[in-house]
Amino acid sequence: MIKLSDNFDYDQKKLKDFYEESLKDNKFKELVEKLKISDEILMKYTSILEECAYEYYNCLNCSGLNECQNKMLGYAYLPRVANKILQFHYKPCKYKLNHDKKYTFSKNVKYYNLPSNYTEASWDKVDKRIANRKEVILWLNKFINNPVGKGLYLTGNFGCGKTYLIAATFNELAKKNIKSSIVFWPEFLRSLKTSFNEDYDEKMEYIKNVPLLLIDDLGAEVITPWARDEILCPILQYRMDNNLTTFITSNLTITNLEQHLSQTKDGVELIKAKRIIERIKYLTEEKEMISKNMRN
Repeated sequence: MIKLSDNFDYDQKKLKDFYEESLKDNKFKELVEKLKISDEILMKYTSILEECAYEYYNCLNCSGLNECQNKMLGYAYLPRVANKILQFHYKPCKYKLNHDKKYTFSKNVKYYNLPSNYTEASWDKVDKRIANRKEVILWLNKFINNPVGKGLYLTGNFGCGKTYLIAATFNELAKKNIKSSIVFWPEFLRSLKTSFNEDYDEKMEYIKNVPLLLIDDLGAEVITPWARDEILCPILQYRMDNNLTTFITSNLTITNLEQHLSQTKDGVELIKAKRIIERIKYLTEEKEMISKNMRN
């Protein structure tokens, strides 16, 4: 008959053997020696400690966030001892801490369905030498210095940097503690459809009331009466009534946008499209920017 104590002794031996084998790795040994806790405790967590040693070693040889090899960007999974108890936690590296400090203003900009890289859009990184962008850059520079009045309806070819320029503008204003939001319109509409029982009202109220708003890529969506009359029109109407600055980017001119907004599965509805266009013209100044595709 096998006794339970025999199994326990066998398991303990396996744990000890595994731990002692791991100690042959200098990275593992260096990490556990820093903990100053008994081997009897450490050997119970050998697998986790091996993972920690790997991430710890990655950090020692890392020169920036773009080189991070750990599971969570900018963090290392590390052990610590508190009241003689071994614990594990994610610790941010110096590059992550510096990044967060540098971009602390980004809390003032809320993104809906837009890639996170726009949080780092910077006016300093804008190439001001590219042809056909000067007029728009001068307009946005002036707005940064005096962020009141009409926004911009910025139209232009695909990939010319419309969204980046306005995101960089909003980030500059976020440093002055001015709150803004950037909404990728086609995806935002899809997300609203799935959030009626969740945060639909919260999203709509925020978009209506935020001091600065960018509706990005208007005209790229499939037009439905619901999207046009129940979502877009009330947002524009509210912002017009409350003098809230609104920006729009589109691959369509305002004239072409009117035609786009008029066509739904119910037929051509010019009057309803014109209602939208009237509000856009009240809220924005139209400028066209035709430039090289920055995404190539």
